[in-house]
Amino acid sequence: MKKKITAITMVTILAASISLPAAMAAQQTAEVQSSVSFRDRPSTSSNVVRYLKKGEEVSVLNEVNAYWYQVQDSSGKIGYVSSNEKYIALENASSGGTVGSTAGNAVIVSSVSFRKSPSTDGARIRYIQKGENVTVTGQPNKYWYEVKDANGVKGYVSTSPQYIKVNAGQTIPGGGSNGNSGVVNPPVNGGQAAQAEAVIKAGMKYLGTPYEFGSNRNTTTTFDCSDFVRTAFRDALNRTLPADSRQQGSYVKDKGNAVYDWHQLKRGDLMFFMSYKGTKASAYAGVNKSKAAITHVGIYLGDGKILHTYSKESGGVRTDSIAGKHWEHRFLFGGSAL
Repeated sequence: MKKKITAITMVTILAASISLPAAMAAQQTAEVQSSVSFRDRPSTSSNVVRYLKKGEEVSVLNEVNAYWYQVQDSSGKIGYVSSNEKYIALENASSGGTVGSTAGNAVIVSSVSFRKSPSTDGARIRYIQKGENVTVTGQPNKYWYEVKDANGVKGYVSTSPQYIKVNAGQTIPGGGSNGNSGVVNPPVNGGQAAQAEAVIKAGMKYLGTPYEFGSNRNTTTTFDCSDFVRTAFRDALNRTLPADSRQQGSYVKDKGNAVYDWHQLKRGDLMFFMSYKGTKASAYAGVNKSKAAITHVGIYLGDGKILHTYSKESGGVRTDSIAGKHWEHRFLFGGSAL
């Protein structure tokens, strides 16, 4: 990884007594790729100590679970950040892959850009070199493959056969073998429940992503509430929902799936809310909710919890409990968008 020469913090990891995952070296430094919440606990409901800035380097002390790293910043402060690679890259993760390795199901035919998103506007991780073996894990559209290199770094490369070729005899998940045709990721089968789980899984990958009102719908650097919901559905099911929360609410109603008691919602249903008027139920007394405008949307997780994003101060994408809080009082309706 190219070293920064400006005010970047570097801390050597003190991990002699910490059990790190096999993917991490005994001493591991990581670079922040995009502004991300630095929290006091591995949870979106925890306190935000501060935002780590792009370019900052931290020491990775432990991988708490599939979503969180325990890290130490330049001041010695220990906290937690999302492990999503869009926010943090391990020091040895962007180095070249193993040329000639037998791992993977495809080989790079000609040097090609390895990008963070399936677009020529996506930030380039590095150039993957001719002869490197990669594993194709998905295909968001006909122009891009989602791949994993020999170091386990995930990104996107062009599907053009001038750049990549599936190895002879190899079968790509959801696609054929020996070629660059067909969609690699199969559609989610098993009905609405399985699709709902896929949407939630896709959304959970963005925990900690900063909030921005009116966020750019063509990037995943920041989200507002409706952009986040839209992205989760697109990533999981390749399904494009309307661009804002009011249109998404109309979409659910038009499908005949509206539910007005949140206790009756199913996991993966969307939840729609009116404007904040206070924390007490009395603040919403007398409001005609059938005429109230939708100002917020999130994904119901079951057990009285919601996955959503609503302000910079809250730390971006997070989960919250509904019962007894203003979310319960503001709830208008919900339902399935599937």
